[in-house]
Parts: sequence; C-alpha cells; structure tokens
Amino acid sequence: MNYEFAMHRSVTDTAISGLITSSIRMIDLPRVNVARSNHSLKTLVKLSLIASVVLVCLIPASVAAQTCAAHVAQWLDPANSAVIAQPELLNRVAGKSIVLLGEVHDNRAHHRWQHNVMAALHSRNVKMMVGLEMVPRRLQHVLDDWSAGELDEATFLEQVEWSTVWGYDPEMYLPLLYFARDNRLPVVALNVNRELVGKVGAGGWDALDESDREGVSDPAPASADYRRQLGELYAYKLTLHGPGEKAGAADSVPDRQEVMQSQAFANFVDAQLTWDRAMAEALATSHRLDPEALMVGVVGRGHPEYGYGIPHQLADLDIDDVAVLLPINADDDCAELQGNLADAVFVVETQTRAAPTARPRLGAMIENADDGVHVMEVVTGGVAAASGLREGDIILSAAGFDTKTTAVLMEVIKRQAPGTWLPLAILRADAELEITARFPQNFE
Repeated sequence: MNYEFAMHRSVTDTAISGLITSSIRMIDLPRVNVARSNHSLKTLVKLSLIASVVLVCLIPASVAAQTCAAHVAQWLDPANSAVIAQPELLNRVAGKSIVLLGEVHDNRAHHRWQHNVMAALHSRNVKMMVGLEMVPRRLQHVLDDWSAGELDEATFLEQVEWSTVWGYDPEMYLPLLYFARDNRLPVVALNVNRELVGKVGAGGWDALDESDREGVSDPAPASADYRRQLGELYAYKLTLHGPGEKAGAADSVPDRQEVMQSQAFANFVDAQLTWDRAMAEALATSHRLDPEALMVGVVGRGHPEYGYGIPHQLADLDIDDVAVLLPINADDDCAELQGNLADAVFVVETQTRAAPTARPRLGAMIENADDGVHVMEVVTGGVAAASGLREGDIILSAAGFDTKTTAVLMEVIKRQAPGTWLPLAILRADAELEITARFPQNFE
C-alpha cells in the first residue's frame, strides 16, 4: 500500500521517494509505484486515496560538487550539513519517547540503515518496542505470535498477508523482524485497512460513519505548509493524467490555487491525514502502555518529514518528545538540506536499480470490494480502456477464475502472455457482462 514518488538525483530524490501511500493497487504491478526512483513517471495513482506525500523544491540533477558522497556513513545536521558524532546523537535520541526511522520502501540501503540504528538504540535502551507501517492493526495477533517465536518465516508472511497488504520484497524487512523476534521486542501494527483510506479519499473524513473509522479519532488539520506541498503534488499529478489529456501535456498544467479549492483535493488531504493520524495513535497508545520503553516507528519517509505528518498528529495527542531520523543518498545534494527536514540524516551509498521487467498491464486501478474487485479508474490508452472496462465496474472473474480479491486478479494478469485475449466477467449497474481484454504483442 505504498506508492513511491521521486525526482532527479538530488535531495528531492530522497525527500519525495517513498512518500505516497494508498489503498488502491494498479492492476499491472504487484505494488503501486508512482515514478519510483530512477524509473519513469508512468504509473498513475488515484489522488483521492493518496497518502504520505512531501514535496520539496526541484533541484538540478547535476550538482556533483555538492553531493553528499564525501559524507557516506556519517550523520549530518540538515540545518547546516555539519557532521554529528554518532554516540552523541544516539545517546540523545535513545532518551526520546518515540523515534521515527524513515525509508524509501524499495531501497535496501535504507533498510540496512534502519536495522543498524535500531540495534544501536537497543544497546542504549533495552526496553524497546517496534512499530511497523507495513501491517494493519487487524493483524496485530500475527506480530505477537512472531515476536513470541511461535511462527516460522513462511507461516508469518502468509498470515500477515505480506504479498497482498504490503508487497515489497520481504527480504528487505526480515532482518528488522528477526531483530525484534530475537530480542523478544513487542512489534506494533501501525496501519489501518486500505479500505478505510479509500473511503476517505472518495468522500472525505466527515462522510464516514463512526463505525467505519476503525477507532481512529478526528485528525488534527494539516498545517498551511503541508497543504501547500500536497497542493503542489496534486496539481503536478493532474499534468500527468488530467481528464482527457495526455500525460505531461504542456498546456494541461492546472492552477494550483484552483486545485486546492476543489472537493477532490480536500478529500485527498483527508485521506493523507487519516493515515498519519492512525499511525500516530498506534504509536501513542503503545508509548502510554509502557512510557519507559523507546518506541521506534519504521515508516515511509513522507510520514515524518518536516514534522507535517505523524509528528504533527502526535503533538495533537500531547506527545512531542519525538525524534525523526532519515537516510539520504550519497548523490543527493547536501546544500539543499533544510533544517526542519529531520533531527538528523545519515548518508547511505546510492543504490543502483535494475530496469523493471516488462510485464502484462491491464491499465486500471482497483481495490477489494465485498462482491469482487472494484475498478476505481481506467487509464486512457490502456488495455482496460480498449476493452470497454469502466470506472465503477466490479470484476467478478478472469479467465474463469473467481476474482474475489485484487491479489487473485493480479496473479491471473501476471500469467498472461503477449497477444493474450483475457475474458473478464464484470458487474455493471446490476447487470453481468463479459468483455475481452486484448493484450499487445509485446509488453514494453
């Protein structure tokens, strides 16, 4: 349930990457990633369900003289790029109530960094709890069993619904999970079901019935700066996929002020705040159960950056003893760091990523529904659009397989060969129809 959004080789690359989290899955990918780092801006998202976004100024890609490469393996003060001594920093941070470790979800260096920081903090405070964005609270019992040593790895990943709920390579997260298990540390599920955020994105927070809120209280309003940053992202997304426009069309740039006055943008902000609030509440509740323990939250970096997301909601819950630590890449521009970005940043080696494997893509956004898979949006020019699939359709089956969940449908899609004709049974306005999705002769 995490989207990635990144720009250029600069601090922006790290600052925006790993920030957008949502309930909707793009059917042609096991995870929905919007313009992943070093990937093209091709995957589109339903912004009314986006969560966890931070925009910073766009920075030129070629500022080699100012890159952070000279500071690899060092902590920096984002206010002035000065080196911070690790013992001094960690001693101070270990005395906090809550420490948030940000990440770009598909960056292995970030996960190694999180593991190392967690171990260093544990050596200073053995009373520790670990909070994970990756798991919704309904699966807390699975985390309890894992920490108690009652589940093997395969059973844990199955019961925690890793492939459908999160979807990123579990090998990146298992060292953290084993660290918690080996030290018998409580692990806390921070997230909520994607359907909750989906409903908020569709109709706003106030439209939700109290019984549908999963116990989440009213979020604190977004700050003016947060709204401005979300407005920038929302307007930018519309240039990629405006109604009836080709992605990135120069004449389709929307007016940001007009966008920010729309109900769709208001719902988008509500969805973001819902996610931030839910995770802040889970962190706060765990902290109050054991105030002497250090709660370490492992979250996408957009949630804690600049204090706009989780820290803002924690402050509203009367918890402001919070530290934010973030990794940045060696090829980021240290000169563009901002003092309010985090308490400290750590420079990791830049990870190279292989080009994505070509795969069959239906070109639709989907979510789980009670009676099948709900089509939230159909991408212009894609296979779904050509086949006549429409927003609001319910996909009941694909190639004869009942598609009760998005995971089942994605598995069917992934098995399609170039040139395949895939029959889909759909429900549209109480009428069952059959359509055929015709995949191209190649998937490039």
